[in-house]
Amino acid sequence: MIPLLLTIICSSSIALIIKQSDSKKGNPVILLNGNYFACSVIAFVYFIIDAEATTSIETLIFSSLLAIMFVAGFFAFAKSVSVAGTALAVVSSRLSVIVPIIFSILLFNEMPNIGQIAGFVFTIITILFFYMSLKSLGAGSLRVIDYSYLFGVLIAIGINDFGMKVFQQWRPNTDQSFFLLTLFSFCFVYTFAAILIAKSKFELQTFKRGLVLGVPNMFSSYFLLGALSQLPGIIVYPVTNIGIILASTFGAALIWKESLNRYGRFALIAGLISILLLSL
Repeated sequence: MIPLLLTIICSSSIALIIKQSDSKKGNPVILLNGNYFACSVIAFVYFIIDAEATTSIETLIFSSLLAIMFVAGFFAFAKSVSVAGTALAVVSSRLSVIVPIIFSILLFNEMPNIGQIAGFVFTIITILFFYMSLKSLGAGSLRVIDYSYLFGVLIAIGINDFGMKVFQQWRPNTDQSFFLLTLFSFCFVYTFAAILIAKSKFELQTFKRGLVLGVPNMFSSYFLLGALSQLPGIIVYPVTNIGIILASTFGAALIWKESLNRYGRFALIAGLISILLLSL
C-alpha cells in the first residue's frame, strides 16, 4: 500500500502546484515543457542508476504514442484549472477512474468482489457529492469549450492511467526505467515542438514553475507503476482517485483556508468509506 499512498501524495501535489501557478497566468505549454524537462532529467538519472535496466523497441514505440495522450491530458487539465477552477478540474480528472476500471475488467479479467463493488458505488457517490458541492458554491459560467476541456481531462487521464497498466502487464519490470525516460522525453519533445510551431515567447518564470511541477509528476507515475505491480487495477484506480480528491481538498483547506459545504462534507465521508471498502 505504500506505493499507492505515495502516488496519491504526488498526484495531489500536482493539482495544488497548478492552482498556485495559475494565478501567475503563464503560458500552459511553457509550464508543461518545464515540467517534462524535469521529469526527463529525473527519469534519466533513474535509468542510469538502475543496474537491471533493459531497453526495447516495443517500449520505445509504446511510450512515444502514450506521450501524446500525456501531453493532451496535462494541457487539458491546466486549461480546466484556468477556466473552471482547481476543484472542478480535479473532480473531472478523477471521473476518469471509470475508463481504466472498465478496461481492467474487460481485458485483464479483474473481477471485483462484493465489498469492492460497494466501494466502487461509494466512489461514484463521492464524486457526485463533490460535483453537487461545487455547483452549490457556483463554479462560474462555463462555455462549451470549457466543458470540452473538462471532458478531455476525463478521457485523456483515463487512457493514461490504463496505459500504465498495459505497460506493467505487457513489458518486463526491467523496462520500467527506460519506459519512464522515453515517455517523458517524448512529452518534452512534443511540447517543445508546440512552442516552436506557435512561436511562443519563452517565459523563464513559467518554465521554472514547470520544473517544480515535474518532480511530483515524475514520481506519481513511478509509484503508480509500483502500486499496479502489487494490487489489481480495480483497487488501485478508485483508491487513487478518491485519495487525490480528499488530499487536494484538505490541502486547499490548510493552505488557502477553503471550507467545505454540506455536500462537500458528505463527499469526504463517502470517500473514506469507499477507500476502506476497496482496501479490504
